[in-house]
Amino acid sequence: MSDSIIRFEKVSFHYKAEQPVLKQIDLSIRSGEFIALIGGNGSGKTTLAKHCNGLYKPTDGAVYVEGRDTREVSVAELSRIVSYCYQNPDHQIFQSTIGEEVAFGPSNLGLAKAEIEERVTQALEAVGLLPYREEEPYFVSKGTRQKIAVASILAMKPRVIVLDEPTTGLDHRGVMEMMALIQSLHRQGHTILAITHDMRLVAEYAQRVLVLHKGEIVCDGEPRHVFAQTNALSLAQVEPPAVSRFAQALGLTPLPLTLAELQDRLVKELT
Repeated sequence: MSDSIIRFEKVSFHYKAEQPVLKQIDLSIRSGEFIALIGGNGSGKTTLAKHCNGLYKPTDGAVYVEGRDTREVSVAELSRIVSYCYQNPDHQIFQSTIGEEVAFGPSNLGLAKAEIEERVTQALEAVGLLPYREEEPYFVSKGTRQKIAVASILAMKPRVIVLDEPTTGLDHRGVMEMMALIQSLHRQGHTILAITHDMRLVAEYAQRVLVLHKGEIVCDGEPRHVFAQTNALSLAQVEPPAVSRFAQALGLTPLPLTLAELQDRLVKELT
């Protein structure tokens, strides 16, 4: 997991010259990582994420995907390596059936019909929707539409999957199903970059956390380290998960991240 698949070198981006959205970002994303991207509204999270597959191009600096400058490669080409899943799945879904929706990306790659069919079947099996391939995608639940969007990405067989708030609007069961799917994809070797406001999920699933504030990375590290940086988190308008806040109030170090960890630590402290 030491090789860099995406690299930002002094990347700045702005819509207006006097209002930079990203400022001199240096960042290396290694193959196989599970990264959570967090920060307050307007911190630049989505803008940074959309640089990963060329949806946005740097105003200054450069982004490299597998060593290729994103300014010199089309988004279609980059989508074979890095795929982006929007926060609202309805922004991606437009075909008549779930199967057709998942087949759209591979079809645009010019693949043979048999290869497209195999990819669609594998992707739908991965998200548990194979029995519903002939169903219309517009009348299913939000959680199912999220899975359709993920399946559409899987059919492209990218190495990196960027997820923008993948659990927003889901109930508890939907959140657990979505995170189980994302964790499974990570275990299969996909690099995951997830934008989220849910710090409990960050604590439980992410290996690495990037904290953004006003277009700059103000903290970068594994969750236990990041959630202990109270000054940086306060600056970025991020509140650590309740378990970590409680543990900090008790002075526990290293910082527990989950309720199970906290319980174990308290038992040890009291015996």
